[in-house]
Amino acid sequence: MASNADFVQYIVDQCSGAGEVTVRKMFGDYGIYCYGKIFGLISDNGFYVKPTDAGRALLRTEELRPPYDGAKPYFYIEDIDDRDYLSALVKATCDALPEPKPKAKKK
Repeated sequence: MASNADFVQYIVDQCSGAGEVTVRKMFGDYGIYCYGKIFGLISDNGFYVKPTDAGRALLRTEELRPPYDGAKPYFYIEDIDDRDYLSALVKATCDALPEPKPKAKKK
């Protein structure tokens, strides 16, 4: 089951205090990015954040689960209604993640 567009937009809006948050459709669901760095997934109307120690320190409850079959576990974020909480979590997570590798130039 794919995520509905209203849910995806709600998550983007809730996380927007962390910076420039965007989504890209991938594998039937969505990757969610802050300043071009992927920090999580939106899958089956659920919000998942890549696990980092910085993010773990801010979690209200820690629940690791895979966003889809065969995926590595991510933090499942159930409390999506607190904009300040989500923005702080996204910012801390993104700060802890490595910069994306530059894409190779097409020939």
